[in-house]
Amino acid sequence: MQITDLNNIQSRIALHSDQQAYKLLYQHFYSSLYQFALSYLKSGPQAEEAVSDVFIKLWNKRAGLIRIQNLKLYLFVSTKNVALNYLRKQKRPLLQLEQYRVQFQSVYFDPEQMMVTAEMIRHVQEAIQQLPPRCQLIFKLVKEDGLKYREVAELLNLSVKTVENQMTTALRKIAHAVQFDIRTTLPTVK
Repeated sequence: MQITDLNNIQSRIALHSDQQAYKLLYQHFYSSLYQFALSYLKSGPQAEEAVSDVFIKLWNKRAGLIRIQNLKLYLFVSTKNVALNYLRKQKRPLLQLEQYRVQFQSVYFDPEQMMVTAEMIRHVQEAIQQLPPRCQLIFKLVKEDGLKYREVAELLNLSVKTVENQMTTALRKIAHAVQFDIRTTLPTVK
C-alpha cells in the first residue's frame, strides 16, 4: 500500500467511518503487526488478541485518526504498548531487546525486479536467521515492514545511529553469506 493510499484510507475511516477502508487497513497490516506482537508475547493466541485489540481501539477512536501523522508507526507503537500491557498484567518479565525473536514473512525480494536463484535466497535466509535477535528485529521492521530508521528508533526506544549500525551489521553479514561462486548456480551456456 502506497503512502497516498494509506492517507486516503486513513481519511475514509476517520471522516466517513468507511468499513471497507478499515478492512483494507486491517488486511494490509495484520500479518506484520501479528509477527511484531508475537516477538513480545511468544504466544500466537495472545498476539492475535493484541492485534485485534489495537484494531478495535482504532475503530472506536476513528474520528481522531485524522490527527495521526504516521499511521503505520502509530499501529506498531500501539501493538507494542498492548503487548507490553499484556505482559505486565500477567506479571511476565519484559524481555530485553536482544531477546526478541521474529519470523520473517519474506526475504524482501521481488522476483520480477531481481533474478535471484533459489540458492542465493537460501543463503540470505540462513544469514538472516544467524543475526542476533535485536538485529533481526530491526532488519525485519525496516526491510519487511517498511519502517524508516527513524520510525524503528522511535518504536524500539533506540537512537537512529543504533538502528543504522544494526542495519549495517545485518547487511554486511548477509552480503558475506551470499558471496558464493555464482558459476555453480548458473547453467553453463554451450
